[in-house]
Amino acid sequence: MKTIRQFIQLCLLAIVLIGCNNNNEVLEYKEERYCLDERFKPKVEFDTAMLMKVEEGIHLTATIETNPDKVVRFVSLIDGIISKVYFSLGDKVSKGQVLAELSSAELSRLNSELHNLNSEIKVAEKQFESVQSMFEDGIASQKDLIEAKSILSIYKSKKEKILSYLKLFSASAEKGVFKIIAPADGFITHKSIATGTQISAEGEPLFTISDLREVWVMIDIYATNVQHIKEGMSLNMTTISYPDTVFKGKIAAISQVLDSEAKVLKARVVLPNPELKLKPGMLVDVIALKTQDVEAIGIPTAAMVFDHNQNFVVVYKGDCDMEIRKVEILSKSNGTTFIAKGLSVNEKVISKNQLLIYEEIKN
Repeated sequence: MKTIRQFIQLCLLAIVLIGCNNNNEVLEYKEERYCLDERFKPKVEFDTAMLMKVEEGIHLTATIETNPDKVVRFVSLIDGIISKVYFSLGDKVSKGQVLAELSSAELSRLNSELHNLNSEIKVAEKQFESVQSMFEDGIASQKDLIEAKSILSIYKSKKEKILSYLKLFSASAEKGVFKIIAPADGFITHKSIATGTQISAEGEPLFTISDLREVWVMIDIYATNVQHIKEGMSLNMTTISYPDTVFKGKIAAISQVLDSEAKVLKARVVLPNPELKLKPGMLVDVIALKTQDVEAIGIPTAAMVFDHNQNFVVVYKGDCDMEIRKVEILSKSNGTTFIAKGLSVNEKVISKNQLLIYEEIKN
């Protein structure tokens, strides 16, 4: 029985093999490559791997401050009471604009003195005319004429002085107040007065006007970074308010005295601010760019693909000839990634929509 069973199994196997040999259909496997579609290609960008100096980005923090050279602090030269205020903190003001009115006893005194001087000038003019007539008739001496003219000049000089003083404070005879005029264009960055405030001569500044078209970026340099930060270093700066805007500048000066409170050195950057985006008090993230004496292959950081804890780039050789390449990163700085291994000079990499192409090639 066992022999018969084995014979049957052999016959069945022979039938199966004969059936396979008679099958006319042959399965073929063809390797397909991913090619860039002509409609998709305009949405792709290419960059060439270049040999360049390696830059190290040093992260620092800073604060926006007004430029002291473009700040005007107004201090009153007379005592009085603020009768009206025409501005608020943060307002934009123009040179010559009336900002406040000041009631002062000084104005009454000056007006009274001016009235008396006008009377004395009239008397002195009459006296001078009389002496001059007498001098021409030979009755008065030249000395008398000179004395009369001198007295008239003294009174006129006193009057000019008072008029200049009234003009300096923009005195308004109708309202009986001194007008406080904006001495420059800018923004009110400090205000210490309100209607009814009593002020004294040479006291605290009543307000501060700052021209914010140029600001200072004051950078904190901690002890660990002192040796790396130098004057003239290039900087990239960003703020929370404008995260997509990079403000570029250079360190103009570094203080040689440690800040006693923060225990840091302060570095100053003078930054143009024509669009007035930067406001005093804003916090700034700063990347100081330290150039090293080492060269490496650099590509845009945007070209990198991070997958399974590894770094890759898509190398482009042709529309149907692209390769996923694993790379080792040396460092990153200022939007550039420096490659330690895996890429050669002048090779092209895809830096926009590379993730879509990476998935297509991978799959």
